[in-house]
Amino acid sequence: MRKFLIPAAAAVAVLATAASAAASPACTTAPKAKWLSEAQMKTKIAALGYTKIKVFQVSGSCYEIYAFNKAGKKAEVYFNPVTGAVVQNNED
Repeated sequence: MRKFLIPAAAAVAVLATAASAAASPACTTAPKAKWLSEAQMKTKIAALGYTKIKVFQVSGSCYEIYAFNKAGKKAEVYFNPVTGAVVQNNED
């Protein structure tokens, strides 16, 4: 029984690591002291045309939002918190 538990535990650890890595992209390695403030970032996001922001949060090394884009489509967007640039954009 023990010989089956070790490979199973290793497989679970690998899958858990892969799932958390896929959760959000790597946006920056800069310390949080260098990040734009939440207010500054929200101004940049609005200038890009995103509206009706339902969620604004820190996700790993990114700012992440759930909102609507200019075309009215739902979007999950990850931003570089230092520059405000879009790193990943997932639209419905």
